[in-house]
Amino acid sequence: MNTNAGTPHTAAEATADDRYLVPALMRGFAILEALTGERREATLSEIASGLGVTRSSAYRLLYTLEHLGYVTHDARTKTYALGSQVLHLGYGYLASRDLVEVAMPHLVRLRDRTGWSAHLGELHGREIVYLARVPTRRSIASTVHVGTRLPAHATTMGRVLLSGLANEDIRELYRDDASRRYNGRQHVALSELLAQLAEDRANGFVVQNSGHEPGIASIAAPIRDMTGQIVAAINISVVALFTSDAELNGPLKAEVLAAAAAISRDLGRTSADPLSEGPEDRQTA
Repeated sequence: MNTNAGTPHTAAEATADDRYLVPALMRGFAILEALTGERREATLSEIASGLGVTRSSAYRLLYTLEHLGYVTHDARTKTYALGSQVLHLGYGYLASRDLVEVAMPHLVRLRDRTGWSAHLGELHGREIVYLARVPTRRSIASTVHVGTRLPAHATTMGRVLLSGLANEDIRELYRDDASRRYNGRQHVALSELLAQLAEDRANGFVVQNSGHEPGIASIAAPIRDMTGQIVAAINISVVALFTSDAELNGPLKAEVLAAAAAISRDLGRTSADPLSEGPEDRQTA
């Protein structure tokens, strides 16, 4: 058990320049860092050994952390593990980070790597709302702007966001309209929409050529938070005339998926596959 991994200072290394550091507080954080590693539980002796302190000193630190809710003690196994208060701190930190602020560097990089406009959106009822846009440097581009609202079922980001809902929630969302209109031309029954969203959910992305906006192709992927919930989506808009289905479903899709995964990681998502989990994986609608 190495409690010094990733810790910039230890009490033993404190110098005159570190005179304001509090050794006991640093040891407390060292315990928390150790319990987030590969080994999630440790005994009092293991923690004391890792800190290089006596068992009594380690016990006082652990007792304090347990009292505050940052560690829990299993009397049966005589081990300590992280407590729920650590999760509250993590949520507080993530909540303080603005979604647009987190996503923007990745959207800029996505635009630069693909050459096409990149967008961030979230679901508001039946509509997708554009929260951020990094426009292409090309002279021809999609005309959507920040604040634009479009029908969710007819757009790639909207379909990605709807796929994050359980079927029962989608039925409730569209319960007063048995059929939905795509692009003002094609009527699609709710059953067909549910089937389409099931496919989108299984894929973990949406590719659409000349859908809501004629002549514009789009690729979208979900942004997930640390719990696995879809909280937003990103996409790129491509002039269909300047691309091919092979490019859309190959390198361009790969770039969008990579950007979505990077944003999700910055929001706290740690799963090896941040794009695959959906509501139907957790419940039967």
